[in-house]
Amino acid sequence: MHSWSLPVLLVLAPALLPYARGWGRLSVALPGVLRPWRPAAFAAGMLVLFAASRSPLAMLDYRYLTAHMAQHLLLMTLAAPLILLGDPVITLLYGLPPPMSGLLRRRCVPQRFSALLTHPVFCWLACTAVVIGWHIPALFQLGMRSRLGHAFEQVTFLSSGLLFWWPVIQPWPAAARWPSWSIPVYLFAATLPCDALAAFLCFCNRVVYAHYLNALHASQIAVLKDQACAGALMWVWVTFAYLFPAAGLTFRLLSPERRFKERQVV
Repeated sequence: MHSWSLPVLLVLAPALLPYARGWGRLSVALPGVLRPWRPAAFAAGMLVLFAASRSPLAMLDYRYLTAHMAQHLLLMTLAAPLILLGDPVITLLYGLPPPMSGLLRRRCVPQRFSALLTHPVFCWLACTAVVIGWHIPALFQLGMRSRLGHAFEQVTFLSSGLLFWWPVIQPWPAAARWPSWSIPVYLFAATLPCDALAAFLCFCNRVVYAHYLNALHASQIAVLKDQACAGALMWVWVTFAYLFPAAGLTFRLLSPERRFKERQVV
């Protein structure tokens, strides 16, 4: 279903080349403002995206739920935040040809709609809806039925991942419109529906997705083991991916240096 031999440049060049051009222009226009590690983060995110969709892992997701789960976790919790850490919006706008970038600036999303689109509540609901929705057996079967359906599923996971991490990372020039303390709560709350779904897959003791019975041509016990492994992977991965940043942000909020600066501003 997938081809690992597809040249990497054919997948990455359409985004990497404009990004590199935009980074060069911004570095000249704003010397010393941009951090040199951000292009590396963007490139790493694109490589993770490529690996999740075109690597041998992508060839196994039709046969094993664990591989399918790993693919989606890579898209949502690694590719998406790494891409946002590269400040892609402003950089790509500067890297696109002037007619195209000018058109995008004129046709930009209205401020009220963009504020709603990037609000933590909307981002949390969108991400949760995608995760839970695609694990409903009927929708899951629809996504596995064709290449187009599976590609759409991957796009929604990546898009919801970008939305989810936007309030956390706030890629430049975005500015936060919500209290800093709300982001650790936001990350903690995001683990709850994922943990519930993971627990269901681990302990329901029945095959949820009949697709894998046909794909593996194996016993129900083998499919149940794969299903439990996929649930355990999701449980552990999401817990670390969301709670580590939440702990880091909480530590930064409670640090003496930050509180001292806040008292000085007041």
